[in-house]
Amino acid sequence: MLSFDAEKKLSDFTVTAKFETGAGVTALFGPSGAGKTTIVNMIAGLVAPDRGRIEIDGALLFDSAAKLNVPPHRRRIGYVFQDGRLFPHLSVAQNLDYGRWMRGLPRDDAERDHVVAMLGIGHLLNRRPGKLSGGERQRVAIGRTLLTQPRLLLLDEPLASLDAARKVEILPYLERLRDEAEIPMIYVSHQASEIRRIASRVVRLDSGRVTGIGSLELIDAAETMLA
Repeated sequence: MLSFDAEKKLSDFTVTAKFETGAGVTALFGPSGAGKTTIVNMIAGLVAPDRGRIEIDGALLFDSAAKLNVPPHRRRIGYVFQDGRLFPHLSVAQNLDYGRWMRGLPRDDAERDHVVAMLGIGHLLNRRPGKLSGGERQRVAIGRTLLTQPRLLLLDEPLASLDAARKVEILPYLERLRDEAEIPMIYVSHQASEIRRIASRVVRLDSGRVTGIGSLELIDAAETMLA
């Protein structure tokens, strides 16, 4: 379980949030500029909060009072960005193996085969990222992250850079990831349709503040207010 209670002052506003997540997929939902990416960057260790406490599975990641800030590479948190960030000079197979190698994990062919099958990327292993569609690149990026054995997976607007056809292509794989990977996930999006398919719990954000925590009904309530 992730416990988040932290604050970060930015140039134009302050992000202040408190929430907890458990198993399954928790969505951070809100309009652009609400602070969603800042929050996941604090969880990942890419941005240091000004104050607060972040804890996962009983282990502290950040505590301003104790002056503790665990570096990103020691947090065991997987992060999938909007653009995949694959290495263009490496094949898909080499990209998949890179994260595991960086973490000093031994090769595990059975786990690799399972991830490749789950994401449907077996036919892509010898290709380079430049020869992949946007949806294929994101599936490879997810696979690379899964193979690092994270205890939490962050997905920051993973479909934002894709056109409608590619979104339709990748959504079933995200649903399969949710159902088979057994890794808690935080899914960031301002698209209600995505969250309805992927998440079971919602943290709604607006102007850097949490405005609601609960079920998918929070999305319906937010859309009613905007109608």
